[in-house]
Amino acid sequence: RRGQGGALGNLGSAYYSLGDVRKAIEFYEQRIEIAREIDDRRGQGSALGNLGVAYNDLGDVRKAIGFYEQQLVITREIGDRVGEGRALGNLGRSYIELDEPQKAIELCMQGLVIARETGAKRSEAYRLRDMGTAYEKLGDLDRAKELWRAALEIYEAIQDPNAERVRGWLANG
Repeated sequence: RRGQGGALGNLGSAYYSLGDVRKAIEFYEQRIEIAREIDDRRGQGSALGNLGVAYNDLGDVRKAIGFYEQQLVITREIGDRVGEGRALGNLGRSYIELDEPQKAIELCMQGLVIARETGAKRSEAYRLRDMGTAYEKLGDLDRAKELWRAALEIYEAIQDPNAERVRGWLANG
């Protein structure tokens, strides 16, 4: 069953990559059902995060937040710091979309601490980038640019394609 659950999650990710978000959700839901059945807490957390991302892409940010919050509870229970950081980052981005930048900053800051603690450079850059966006929404463009420059430095170092987008923000801001 564990292998079957993993395969279903992988199918969901494949459909998501192909842009078929609704089909991905079907597979993620099957994945989480099996993970719950066999008490695979890590699998549950992963599936919940994937469901959150999928619903966020469909524009249902509040539903996405519900999945991210469930993921956060599980990752904290099992001590999955990387998963916890990912959940916090996804929550932060969601609150930016809901135009709640202060809450987004708090969540991203928690995720940033974990990214640095675990050496997750890409996650660190994401958190810096998202905090910059939240500060931009608050009208603090100087702080936003400072955070974007820090994110850009990491993106360039790891050759992440997000570097180009952040360069554009800095040039146009």
